[in-house]
Amino acid sequence: MGLVVMTAGVLALAQSPRGFFGLERSADPDFGSANVPYDGRFTFVRLRYPTDVGGFRREPPWLHDYPTADTHLAKIVKEISKVDARVDGSNIFSLKDPELTKYPIAYMSEPGFWLVDEEEAIALRRYLMKGGFVIFDDFRAEDWYNFEAQMRRVMPDGKMVLLDASSPIFHSFFEIEAPEKFVPPYGGLPPRFYGMFEDNDPTKRLLLIANYNNDLGEYWEFSDTGYVPVDLSNEAYKYGANYVLYGLTH
Repeated sequence: MGLVVMTAGVLALAQSPRGFFGLERSADPDFGSANVPYDGRFTFVRLRYPTDVGGFRREPPWLHDYPTADTHLAKIVKEISKVDARVDGSNIFSLKDPELTKYPIAYMSEPGFWLVDEEEAIALRRYLMKGGFVIFDDFRAEDWYNFEAQMRRVMPDGKMVLLDASSPIFHSFFEIEAPEKFVPPYGGLPPRFYGMFEDNDPTKRLLLIANYNNDLGEYWEFSDTGYVPVDLSNEAYKYGANYVLYGLTH
């Protein structure tokens, strides 16, 4: 199945971002104040976490590519599938927010800076074991060690495994035959996709996916600017669509 080339109509919500490609980002200073109420539709949910580390415009790492990447992916999912995705906004929740449990899929940016306390670890563990699916994105190199350490607090017995092309998540909508050949926006490091399965059993449900040495959100955010090749942003959308369809059906 081919992915439609992005058009101005599909991606009309882009708002002057700034980041890796030198544009100004569209970060909302009132983080989470623009949350939309639950109505049963698929809504992009972003996870927030406390941090003293800032990035572009001193925004926290978990906010990178917000809100444009979030709404762009939701629009694409709505356009190419039968998923009734909400395209008029997205949500930001902390791990301890009870509202999070209403949404089956959540996204975390820059888990290399993520620190989880005991309450948050318990909350995320419950979310995952009750059917939640988490996408970890935008981290590379030594970031892995912190991500792995935090996940050990969340799932002490869980094992991170390298996912290959045979994994069902790469075939839940689009057929992704060679995930190891994906070209990340930063280059220099080979992308890898890791996951954790329920009961560490690869025949059971995938609880999370980690886009290591990668940044799909960067491609989603800048897909309508002309600063990234269409073929690469389209590939990034294929992964995002597969993640959403997998999370909604497993």
